Amino acid sequence: MKTLKYYSTITLLLLFFSCNVKPQAIDYGNDGCHFCKMTIVDKVHAAEIVTKKGKVYKFDATECMVNFTKEFNTSEIQLYLSNNYKDPEALIDATQATFLISENIPSPMGAFLSAFKSKEEAIKMQAEKGGKLYTWDQLLKHLLKY
Repeated sequence: MKTLKYYSTITLLLLFFSCNVKPQAIDYGNDGCHFCKMTIVDKVHAAEIVTKKGKVYKFDATECMVNFTKEFNTSEIQLYLSNNYKDPEALIDATQATFLISENIPSPMGAFLSAFKSKEEAIKMQAEKGGKLYTWDQLLKHLLKY
């Protein structure tokens, strides 16, 4: 009986630690976009999805991440992450970010979409570059047209 309890405990610990739900660093110049298959090189516009089971999908732009969700069970997604425009390579919670679509800031797939950790940063950039601000939900409606 002790042996069974021991193995059950070990199995539960392995399951717990094998499903790490956390972001993974993007290897710029080597990792490919899961949606469009381009190599991820832009350190300002990359994005990432982490599922509830810890699987990571990397994208060269937030617009690729959003388009990927059209054909993916979004109930499996734990984290939506976008690079912070003001701090390249830093992934931020896309659901809490403010997005700017400005034709004066090109992005890899041509949506002119950039993510900002704070609304204040986004407003400052909007004043400088023009464009329109979006929350995550507004962005989804805009890009997915639903």
